[in-house]
Amino acid sequence: MKTSNVVLGIVGGLAAGAVLGILFAPDKGSNTRKKIAKKGSDLKDNLKDGLNDLMSNVENKYKDLSSKVSETIDKSAENLEKINSELKR
Repeated sequence: MKTSNVVLGIVGGLAAGAVLGILFAPDKGSNTRKKIAKKGSDLKDNLKDGLNDLMSNVENKYKDLSSKVSETIDKSAENLEKINSELKR
């Protein structure tokens, strides 16, 4: 499962839970507005954390892939030099 799908699922679940919680727990309008603002802030923070985790994961995978590509290029260059020197003999 892709990390982005997991983050999207978590955010969607949080949003649905917040809406249902507000709808099924009636309160004074001012209290409800405060709750909505708090849930929105919490949702924003959770989304921000999820995106930071996703970006960190992508960055780590990029670094790993970059180092593997670099190693492969170095090994290929060494093999080409060996072949070239053997052909010169």
